[in-house]
Amino acid sequence: MAIHDAISTTAVSDLPDLAKSVRSFPVRAGEKPWTLREVREVEALLTGEVARLQAELFTADAELSDLLRNSGDGSGDDQADSGSSALEREQELTLVNNTRDLLLQATRALARIPAGTFGTCDSCGKAIGKARVQAFPRAILCVACKQREERR
Repeated sequence: MAIHDAISTTAVSDLPDLAKSVRSFPVRAGEKPWTLREVREVEALLTGEVARLQAELFTADAELSDLLRNSGDGSGDDQADSGSSALEREQELTLVNNTRDLLLQATRALARIPAGTFGTCDSCGKAIGKARVQAFPRAILCVACKQREERR
């Protein structure tokens, strides 16, 4: 899987100069600078999340394939059965798409660590906030930019 390959090539633990990069991660006023240990904890959390999401996606893809394969069966089904099957397929498709989105977000967050953009808001370029990133490692926007985005 391409996502898995991208993760393995950007693994934080493989980077010898990570300690130097960590010092460049932005923090908000009043926050202590990132430590190597904190970044490694976030990396481990994201790596675990990626593995979990990949497993969920594999299972959900298989279930969706089964639903789609069996959608032609039941020529004797009444309208209620057909509607129920369509709803089940739609729910499974939504689950697969949501899992893919979360997997891409987690993968992107992992890639931001070696790229030196970890903890930087994609919109304004300021620090996202250490506490926010530790609570939600996939965050790419600071609170102010996220609020502005949600109002739109």
